[in-house]
Amino acid sequence: MYAALQQAEIAAEKDEVPIGAVIVYKNRIIGRGYNQTETLNDATAHAEMIAITAAANHLKSKFLDECELYVTVEPCVMCTGAILLSRIKRIYFGTFEPKFGACGSLFDLINTGRYNHKPELFSGIYADESKMLLETFFKSKRKNNNGK
Repeated sequence: MYAALQQAEIAAEKDEVPIGAVIVYKNRIIGRGYNQTETLNDATAHAEMIAITAAANHLKSKFLDECELYVTVEPCVMCTGAILLSRIKRIYFGTFEPKFGACGSLFDLINTGRYNHKPELFSGIYADESKMLLETFFKSKRKNNNGK
């Protein structure tokens, strides 16, 4: 999870929402990502999506069924869909995302029982650090927008 936090810090440095993700296969990171929606002008350029693409390219497979995802913030509906489709084995995330989260807060797509794949889900890992990155980022944005 520490590597995912490092990715989130890169996002913050680039004035992106500070969310980071890594994909691990056999105890080795094979995919990294941080939010790049502003940089790429692409609403789908979330940390998880970038990390999943990198891992799939590394393994030369669309299925990541022996992989684990570590992400600083609860995945949204789009990212959770990609996680389900890529068959990631386990998801570890830091803080819940009450506005867009799809792994237990706003929605709980993982535990509906409606899909042919159900990753194991773990939350609260480095939650305080993940939440603080977000709060600091948005506080700075509000301050800059208010001219203070």
